[in-house]
Amino acid sequence: MSGYDDRDGKIWMDGQLIDWRDANVHILTHALHYASSVFEGERLYEGKIFLSRKHSERLLKSGEMMDMPIPYTVDEIEAAKQAVVEANNLTNAYIRVVAWRGAGEDMGVSSARNPVRMAVAAWAWGDYYGDAKMKGAKLDIAKWKRPSPETIPTSAKAAGLYMICTMSKHAAEAKGCSDALFMDYRGYVAEATGANVFFVKDSDVHTPLPDAILNGLTRQTVIGMLKDKGVTVHERHIMPEELADFEQCWLTGSAAEVTPVGQIGEHTFEVGALTREIAEDYEKLVRS
Repeated sequence: MSGYDDRDGKIWMDGQLIDWRDANVHILTHALHYASSVFEGERLYEGKIFLSRKHSERLLKSGEMMDMPIPYTVDEIEAAKQAVVEANNLTNAYIRVVAWRGAGEDMGVSSARNPVRMAVAAWAWGDYYGDAKMKGAKLDIAKWKRPSPETIPTSAKAAGLYMICTMSKHAAEAKGCSDALFMDYRGYVAEATGANVFFVKDSDVHTPLPDAILNGLTRQTVIGMLKDKGVTVHERHIMPEELADFEQCWLTGSAAEVTPVGQIGEHTFEVGALTREIAEDYEKLVRS
């Protein structure tokens, strides 16, 4: 397969559709040097982007939190995504919307005079964790910790927050794992590199309180689904030693969807009935 910079198709960039290979930026783009970038990852199912407007709304909020006002409205972002889907004749795909500080008059840490740019790309993408949906993903435990909200806007979907995710996922893959689980700055269980985590014990579901992690849209959707089923959901701080007591585990995210977890470090989990039920129900929901 060709690299992501060498494909046929169209990408929406700064208000117009351009050829995929022409969607480039200057080497002195501020985001490349100082991580002044926010993004959204979304899934297109049967021609419809799941929770599309919520993603667009969150993109704008992330930009605000990064002191980087994005010069497009929700409706304009929605139209851009639709244009990309139609131009590339896609029915089921992954959508990536990214906004960043471009090259301009500033080339230090300050970038207030540089334009905020935006692009939308889409491509066919299968299961994020491969065959883990059947047998359960295997997770390493990251050596890095998710940062305090006092150090960075942890509720923004910002590129800089993913630096330790890349490092941790590389380390996990080198050990034969699919991903890595983070603890937060206080030592509580936090999230995977690009997904929220859920656990099952005695028919109740437990998931980390999103006070230092991204409150994922898929996470919110799954919590709503569980409550509709009458399942008790505990959003709380979870200590790492509790991992030994949980029976089931799964990950949620726009890319990950609902993916069962079979192992985290030395701890193993069954791909149980509730995990499979939620995964199947989520699959039905996004395609309804």
